[in-house]
Amino acid sequence: MNTPSPSENVAPSAGLRRRSFFQTVLSGAGVVLGAPRLLRGDALAAQQGPGGREFHEPARDLPLCADADVIVCGGGPAGVAAAIAAARAGARTRLFEVHGCLGGIWTAGLLTYIFDFAKPGLTREILQKLERRDARRGTNRDRFVYEPEEMKLLLEEMCTAAGVNVLLHSRVAAAYREGRRLATIVTESKSGRQAWQAPVFIDATGDGDLGAQAGCQWDTGQAQDCPCQPLTLNALAVVRDAAKMGDFISFFAGNDNMAQHVKATKNVLAEIRRAGCDPSYGMPTLFQARDNLLLVMLNHEYGIKAFDAAAISDATLRARAEISKIVRALSALGGVWEGMRLVASAEQIGVRDGRRIHGRYTVTREDLVRGARHADGVARVTFGADIHAATREKNHKETISHGGLAFRPYDIPLRALLAKDVDGLLMAGRCISGDFVAHASYRVTGDAVAMGEAAGAVAALAARSKRMPHDVPWEQAAELLQQTTRKN
Repeated sequence: MNTPSPSENVAPSAGLRRRSFFQTVLSGAGVVLGAPRLLRGDALAAQQGPGGREFHEPARDLPLCADADVIVCGGGPAGVAAAIAAARAGARTRLFEVHGCLGGIWTAGLLTYIFDFAKPGLTREILQKLERRDARRGTNRDRFVYEPEEMKLLLEEMCTAAGVNVLLHSRVAAAYREGRRLATIVTESKSGRQAWQAPVFIDATGDGDLGAQAGCQWDTGQAQDCPCQPLTLNALAVVRDAAKMGDFISFFAGNDNMAQHVKATKNVLAEIRRAGCDPSYGMPTLFQARDNLLLVMLNHEYGIKAFDAAAISDATLRARAEISKIVRALSALGGVWEGMRLVASAEQIGVRDGRRIHGRYTVTREDLVRGARHADGVARVTFGADIHAATREKNHKETISHGGLAFRPYDIPLRALLAKDVDGLLMAGRCISGDFVAHASYRVTGDAVAMGEAAGAVAALAARSKRMPHDVPWEQAAELLQQTTRKN
């Protein structure tokens, strides 16, 4: 079926004629014909391929669409929250997501477990709507298990009701600046390469893809070249009678005791070893999603950079093979494990360490120690540093550490969500500005939602008032969020 080009909906006042506007050049600069010159982000200068050779892609015109006030790249917890908040604030909002569903790690990643969720605003709204669907397990509203398929539907319904224009199966492929201001992005999808413009953009890709493409400086892991926290591929499995597996399921039957969780993982580890396997993760974990459906979190992939496609691919294949091997081995033990079968493995491997885009404030280890408070605080983080061992050898000695610090709840300021090197760009979720230890705390999804909600409100105010996001006082955005929260 033929679909009209997005550019056909652009009024003449929205920009220059499509074919005279935009050309892509992979030699390190973007050229605009008949319009102000756009500069491609410095981070995307031409790079040699694996074979040491280069191919110069011919320049071509792209269909251009400028029908949005706010463009959000990434439809995970942070991106969905940002898009909903922006749309509810009256901004025309587009949301691009690379997978075939919204939710990111919640859904495509089958995370199934939420941390640091006891916050006002969208977190509370999502929790209440999951409860109405009987789609969450546990009594603690700060951390709980949910059903990923119900989460997919819920997020789609919320975005639709807010008026968000969602485009799935679309990846941001390039970004272009006009001076310091981010002006245009290019996406790749089944519709080919398309160009999009908006006054304000939000990077909610998790791995900071948009910020890097726009030329922002960034960090990853403990240093520019890592070491990074490991990746985990989640999966769903069925068992014959979960009611008989209380010794192995974390937080079973609403038990919110962390000691029970630790004991359960030790029991699972012992059973996996009894089955003849040596798991790559020292705290293999089972959660009860519903009835006899369990989330299985059994593996780690070490030393993988989130922006290395070949390494991510290899890690995903190894992880899926390891999960399958372990589940088959457990089933062969018999007893409560008899009949255990994998139902689905995640489409997206779970990444802990991606790019951290440099912002106008950097959240640091010291913020956690002193319990930092900020006048422009957009989220109060109550989850401590959660640092998974960087190598398999270290995993055997200490699977998870807490950074050796005495943690106190702290604020993430709006300034950490504002790109330092590029105007008109906000970040939300894992890719905000922070150091390695702080990132190991705020990267959990409850905080991602709060950050996304704040970024969406600021972006909407900036676009509607023709200001840059860094010129919007947080007090105005906070008041706007309170108003929209009361309405919804």
